[in-house]
Amino acid sequence: MKINTFVEELREKSVEELNEELVAAKKELFNLRFQNATNQLDNTSRIKEVRKNIARIQTVITEAGR
Repeated sequence: MKINTFVEELREKSVEELNEELVAAKKELFNLRFQNATNQLDNTSRIKEVRKNIARIQTVITEAGR
């Protein structure tokens, strides 16, 4: 499973690395939304994928804080 390996990789990272990855994912989401608004985005499903990845990163950060 692709998703499970992504989550396992996230769990191996430190909180600082996770925060960096979160910032990068949010920038990517902003760029995708901008491209979508200007009709330059071909793969609109990528927006949904990035949003879910952001949620996964935030979940792992929350788990690490406990």
